[in-house]
Amino acid sequence: MLISVIADINITPQKECTNRDCFQNLLDQIENITSQVLPVNTVTNILTGVFNASESSLLSSSSVSPAKLASDGNRVLKSSEKLISTLVKPTDTSANVSFSLAALEVEVFMVGPQVTLDKIPRLVTTNSSVDIDLIGIAKNNSGGSAAVAFMSYNTMENLLKADFFNTSNDTIKTMMSTVISATLPKTTNTKLTKPVNFTLRHIREFDPSGSLSCVYWNISEWIVDGCSVLETNSSFTVCSCVHLSTFALIMQTSRPPESESLMDLLNLVCVIVGLVFFSLALLTFALCQWSPGVNNVARINLCVSLLLAHLLFLLTQQFLSLIRRQQVLCAVISGVLHFLFLSGFVWMSIEAVLLFICVRNLSQISSKKREVLSSGFLCVIGYTVALVVVSVSIGLLPEGYGSDHCWIKMDKGFIWSFLGPVCVILALNTILFINIIIKLNSTLKNLNPEVSQMRQTKIMTFKTLAQFVVLGCSWILGFFSNDSKILEILFLILNSQQGTFIFLVYCVLNDEREMSEAVV
Repeated sequence: MLISVIADINITPQKECTNRDCFQNLLDQIENITSQVLPVNTVTNILTGVFNASESSLLSSSSVSPAKLASDGNRVLKSSEKLISTLVKPTDTSANVSFSLAALEVEVFMVGPQVTLDKIPRLVTTNSSVDIDLIGIAKNNSGGSAAVAFMSYNTMENLLKADFFNTSNDTIKTMMSTVISATLPKTTNTKLTKPVNFTLRHIREFDPSGSLSCVYWNISEWIVDGCSVLETNSSFTVCSCVHLSTFALIMQTSRPPESESLMDLLNLVCVIVGLVFFSLALLTFALCQWSPGVNNVARINLCVSLLLAHLLFLLTQQFLSLIRRQQVLCAVISGVLHFLFLSGFVWMSIEAVLLFICVRNLSQISSKKREVLSSGFLCVIGYTVALVVVSVSIGLLPEGYGSDHCWIKMDKGFIWSFLGPVCVILALNTILFINIIIKLNSTLKNLNPEVSQMRQTKIMTFKTLAQFVVLGCSWILGFFSNDSKILEILFLILNSQQGTFIFLVYCVLNDEREMSEAVV
């Protein structure tokens, strides 16, 4: 049942609302409530039904016009405020009522003629707070009483969208806070004695280049009249308003140039091609017969980590508008991506170590691999290092996951939980490559004179250079691609084609049997 039988108000019990007509009927019944005072559990039951019906109505409709969304939002606000006003009771001193639902948090504070407070405490919800001079308002009322209701709506942006903020600039509007309302229920004189300050926590990643506006809802649009930004940082913004209403914080950012759509298309095509070659490489490693001295554990796990990372990232970006609404899911995805990409880097480093051992012990590759780095030991290192880094990152700053693109947030320096390990691995790989080249030149001088030294030099040099590309050359470009479109394109192509490089170097152009014969 959507709402249990309630004897003292005129609401008919009904089954779960799944369409717009049912939702509208429920709002009609709430508007006809005549009771002046209701118990808290009755109010919370009805409000739960309202927001559940609102969500079901949106999901059941393939498309709802902006006018209907605004109309539904107005009616939900009106119904919520009416129900919450029934919680206000007469008091000689002071009293408060509060409750929290999945879609709504409420704080109600009442003062009477014998109140001993100099000012009321700050009203606080999870993502917002308000400072209001309720004592001064009460003094201006004949009975010396007043009440304030503060509401924070967690899902109201689905109805009162940020796009309802009409501006002259063609910008992207993003809701940066929960929608909040502040009213003075059962208060005769509602004139404010001083401006009201709202503190709104940012629920999405803050863009320093964006423009923030404190807005309030006016029938069919968000407007800024009477509201201003007092203070802001990467985490919260303080708004000051000279009236009470329904408020929100909206950020405007410039629309991406048309070339961005071409970049998105290029990224989609390149990632799909890379995923195909990752899959071909894994099939080759699994189905082809390799000489007994060849250990493909690092290569296989490298492919698995990067395949899953690129596939998850691709799917996330394709369904970003749906996933972004689920904050927990978005944060989980960013944590998994953090783990998978770091695992890929660790396996890249392990492959560099194996190549170093291969060059150092060129005449006994297989025995050294089994003796020094067993498959089990490689698997422990390959995944444990990344797991430890992600676990520590979650422990230190769990809210660092779940940016607008479901990746690591850039604020508070949390991005270094990824860039830090990457820089360390790239630095170690660079040192290994320098040593590989030095030892390779030294080793080639001592090879069997019957082996073509020129041919060996070409094979080993190509293998080393290709390995360097696979193990992070693209990410070095990524560090410097912010201000260069050419470098950004190169980074996109090289990073997405790691699977292609692996398939070509280790599967198509790699003859392990020929190499074994050459180095004996």
